[in-house]
Amino acid sequence: MAPKKRRATPQKAAMSGYIKGAGEVVSQAIVDTLEGNYMPYAMSVIMSRAIPEIDGFKPSHRKLLYTMYKMGLLTGARQKSSKIAGSTMALNPHGDAAIYDTMVRMTVAYEALLHPYVDSKGSFGKAYSRDTQAAASRYTEAKLAPIAAELFRDIDSDAIDMIDNFDNTMKEPSLLPVTFPTILCNSNTGIAVGMASAICSFNLNELIETTIQLLKNPKHDISSTLLAPDFPGGGQILYNKDELQKVYHTGRGSIKVRARYTYDKDANCIDITQIPPTTTCEQIIEKVIDLVKTGKIKEISDIRDEQGLHGLRVTIDLKRNADPDKLMQKLYKFTTLEDSFACNFNVLIDGSPRVLGVDGILDEWIRFRMNCVERRTRFTLEKKKDRLHLLEGLQKILLDIDKAIKIIRETEEEADVVPNLMSGFGIDEIQAEYVAEIKLRHINREYILKRTEDIENLRHDIADLEDILSSPQRVKKIIIAELKEVAKKYGQPRKSMILYDVEETAIDEVSLVPDYPVHLFVTKEGYIKKISPQSLRMSSDQKLKDGDEIVQTFETRNVAELLFFTDQCQVYKSKASEFSDTKASVLGEYIPAVLGMAEDEHVICCVLTTDYSGYVLFAYENGKVAKAELSAYATKTNRRKLLAAYSDKAPLVKMLHIPADCDILLRATNGKVLIFGSDAVAAKTRSSQGVQVITLRRNARVSDMVVFAEGMVKNESKFRPKNLPAAGSADDSDEGEQMTLL
Repeated sequence: MAPKKRRATPQKAAMSGYIKGAGEVVSQAIVDTLEGNYMPYAMSVIMSRAIPEIDGFKPSHRKLLYTMYKMGLLTGARQKSSKIAGSTMALNPHGDAAIYDTMVRMTVAYEALLHPYVDSKGSFGKAYSRDTQAAASRYTEAKLAPIAAELFRDIDSDAIDMIDNFDNTMKEPSLLPVTFPTILCNSNTGIAVGMASAICSFNLNELIETTIQLLKNPKHDISSTLLAPDFPGGGQILYNKDELQKVYHTGRGSIKVRARYTYDKDANCIDITQIPPTTTCEQIIEKVIDLVKTGKIKEISDIRDEQGLHGLRVTIDLKRNADPDKLMQKLYKFTTLEDSFACNFNVLIDGSPRVLGVDGILDEWIRFRMNCVERRTRFTLEKKKDRLHLLEGLQKILLDIDKAIKIIRETEEEADVVPNLMSGFGIDEIQAEYVAEIKLRHINREYILKRTEDIENLRHDIADLEDILSSPQRVKKIIIAELKEVAKKYGQPRKSMILYDVEETAIDEVSLVPDYPVHLFVTKEGYIKKISPQSLRMSSDQKLKDGDEIVQTFETRNVAELLFFTDQCQVYKSKASEFSDTKASVLGEYIPAVLGMAEDEHVICCVLTTDYSGYVLFAYENGKVAKAELSAYATKTNRRKLLAAYSDKAPLVKMLHIPADCDILLRATNGKVLIFGSDAVAAKTRSSQGVQVITLRRNARVSDMVVFAEGMVKNESKFRPKNLPAAGSADDSDEGEQMTLL
């Protein structure tokens, strides 16, 4: 198909500044559009925003920290956060609000990092609180934390590449020459396009010891020194060796973290002081309140957020005789007081996103750090060689200072001073320039001797530096020494406790529901009443709407499940505990309203079960009977509504729930009666049309189906056919003697 083009009008073409082709609409293949427009955007997000690099930082972090370093905030006093954010915009043009948010997450006050890089003053919010927000940037102050010195130690020694900023007006580092594995020391998460990253933090002492052992022995078992992740909020890590091995070797896995608490016996309350890194106080409190409101937890009388200057604390007041340990087991199961950190160690390595395990990341970091040390060493070597070269020229002057002074004094043109010194002493231009720039007061033997004393030291240093560059083992020793220094300065004990061999208590939602005997009454108009035996004994007179009647009665327990089949071939699942306890003197709850049924939808039958055993029989007007196992309606998730509960090919007359196969009696409008065993009908899918059980003459249809019991009809063998389908037999006895419906 030829591209469609819309030409610009002559008037527009005549306008000043008209661009040829502007305004034309051209059809383009969607693949070309994605490749030309979407893919560059996706690559930009992956490479320049969301995925951290081997130095442990995203570009926004790196630009902010480098700006603070250039502002002298590593050793100087704190400055207003607004000034820092404004200065960072020279490197990061995304706006001061985004820059300030980035800084907040790296501050000591926010408590999101094990080793924060920004020392803060003021209100910066809390990582564990959704509602505690940071103050405006004009009110807060910040500077670099002491540990940030390890990020910039070699930055002025050509250890990394310096690149142009977004408008090519200044230089910024492509990576920071970090002296320890920051990529695993502090947690880092990000969502890109088509991929994401979620890196958990590890204890600095354990991480450095593991890195040192890998430098000494690349085959070192990292699990022997790196015990488990360590989160800034503490908590308890449920140790799972297999899952940790997955994280260590593949970069993917899940770490279960549990909150820590203390029980105050005098006040009869639980104080939660540490929570998983994936949740907040408010989220936990809201979930607990919901559990209490729905009656799933009865032991709690109050819950409140008491975080303040002392840090995080959520207090739960208990009712009398409540067991705090059992309650916490329930809360671990049904709230985010126990949660999982999903690891996805996606890191940019040489410009390409790669998912690596801890061992892979440390190998890449060692390679990166060795390159930094080699570049730093080469930079230092060149500086010392240049210094030695100058001093060797100065040493030659020592042989005859008077000659040097005479050459300079007798030279008529200033431009000839350097050439004359070169020819007079046999030195090169750089050396001669250095000699010519010496002040007159320094042209004495003492000065020159002091300067030339360093020549032997320089030669020794140069030889040593050249040996370092030729020996990877010496480079590794330097890295090990620096790592030990970092551990000594900034190492701290673990914050997250490791729990080994934890036996998780099997708790399901049923165990949260109070279990006691109840009577259920379902009416023809769709009302349900749940009445306790005590209340029923006090008053058994049932109040009903005019014309309504009770069609089903159950004696069961509060934990039972209910299946409400409707006239629209649907089934709604509920539980007895979800209906309120009531009295016989009230109408009860309207089932369609409680379960959210359609306006024209009505309940035709209620099935009660605790284990989904037995069968459901469906009798249709056309003489067919369908049979389905009740387990076909069981679902693993808490689905409230199931479609296609039974066939809609013929009108449904009656449905029955039977615990096991039994005899069934069918009755037709033409007076025919038939008795058959339900085992003669095979159990099929829920929406099965069934099999023909009774053959009907024209205009006849099935009118009823009941479970057969002795005494319902006389001469019952008359109504039991040898084969199905059958026409049944007429029962011409008196109606009172013919059948008793139970």
